[in-house]
Amino acid sequence: MMADYSTQRMLTLRRITRSMADVLRQQLKEYLSTVSPLLRPKSVFGDYVQGGAKELVRGADVAFKELQALYEVAASTKPFDFPRELKPPIEILSSALEITPLEYSYEAKGEPASKVVSVSSPFKWILSYSGFTPVKFAELLVDQGKYSDEIQSFILHALVLNVVISRQQGVARMFEALHFPFGSEKLSISPGLTWTCISSCVSTLRPTDDVIIESTEVSGTDAFEEVVNLDDLGRIREPLKEQLVNLARAQGAELQAK
Repeated sequence: MMADYSTQRMLTLRRITRSMADVLRQQLKEYLSTVSPLLRPKSVFGDYVQGGAKELVRGADVAFKELQALYEVAASTKPFDFPRELKPPIEILSSALEITPLEYSYEAKGEPASKVVSVSSPFKWILSYSGFTPVKFAELLVDQGKYSDEIQSFILHALVLNVVISRQQGVARMFEALHFPFGSEKLSISPGLTWTCISSCVSTLRPTDDVIIESTEVSGTDAFEEVVNLDDLGRIREPLKEQLVNLARAQGAELQAK
């Protein structure tokens, strides 16, 4: 955990964080672009998804049942109250992938007053189908009655991606080996709805509350960006290398540590 939160230290960490975020985001986009055909809804649900050529997919029945179970929970959780049954074929409007930095609300406690701040995690992203991001979802929730159908579609797209990722274990393992493990997040804007996320193997830190308050007062905004945890750079692992080294040593090989 960092002890030095001086203004100069924070400025340095912020520059490093943003430079690293640019590199990591670009690398992640390239990886996602390469595997995007494997994460198409039709690749998992087959003819349970509307449109396109007929596609018989092994396990599509099980995948759709999994989707139905998730949808029943999300659709009936307040503030939502949508019909709980999905009728195939379902309409999926986008299969391209999009990443959005994770954001969350945080109450920084200070004297004489506390402050609610929007905090972003630059090395952790929400993965969604293009056009169905948490930011746009939050905008629709401002007027739920007017955008009821669109909100329902957002819920469906988020859950479809969850199931697709869970069924494509090879893709998940590959991304973990590339230092971008998949995970899940529940956001305050959508109780009962779980979003797919991707993290870097290098994490970020949220400094002390007084530093956050001071930073937002200087910037004149209620937004704060976490900064890189430099200690993680020395802990980056190479799972395949470790596995092969352990196998060789188990067979009696004497290897020099590097």
